[in-house]
Amino acid sequence: MRIITVPVRRDNYAYLLIDEATNKAAAVDPFDVLKCRAQAEKEGVELIALITTHHHADHSGGNDEFHSAYPSALVYGGSDSIPALTHLVKDGDIFYVGENIQVRHSKAGAEGSVYRASYYRDTLFLAGCGGMFEGTVPEMHKALSYLGTLPDETVVYTGHEYTQITSAFGAHIDPNAPGMNKLRMFAEESITTGKSTIGDEKQWNVFMRLDS
Repeated sequence: MRIITVPVRRDNYAYLLIDEATNKAAAVDPFDVLKCRAQAEKEGVELIALITTHHHADHSGGNDEFHSAYPSALVYGGSDSIPALTHLVKDGDIFYVGENIQVRHSKAGAEGSVYRASYYRDTLFLAGCGGMFEGTVPEMHKALSYLGTLPDETVVYTGHEYTQITSAFGAHIDPNAPGMNKLRMFAEESITTGKSTIGDEKQWNVFMRLDS
């Protein structure tokens, strides 16, 4: 599996998940369909699916346009409120993109393999977590606790670029946390998604180290 990051809007990320054996791909949260389409054409891949991490407009706002551009593409998501949805998935469901990419839906996001990667909607950010627009604090803690059970080498792909803000908060709360220098280096880069792991987050993300 090859993962291509596509920055959209001011601080959102969309992704292309590419099965290199078949050159088939899924778009994750393709808010800017033209930009994602151009990237797919550049990579020489066929878009056959759309994965929507959640229903917020900055993530699902491109679904109708994507469905019009790719009417045969399958649209996966975990809520009936997701636009253009064709396949509702629930916790633990598994589906495939091409021959080699397995995607497992969970309430905390979606995990893809052949090599381990996870997409965390607005649950987990580098050194931070999502806001309480919906759900409860105990539900967020449960989701983050689940993510902490994933293999340490699991690569973190987030829905937004918030690392400068979250790293400053983390340094204020726990300036001596392991890996803080590495985190500060990340924060200076324009694109940080895909550069940390669950193991990293368990070191420097204060929200991943809470008991309750």
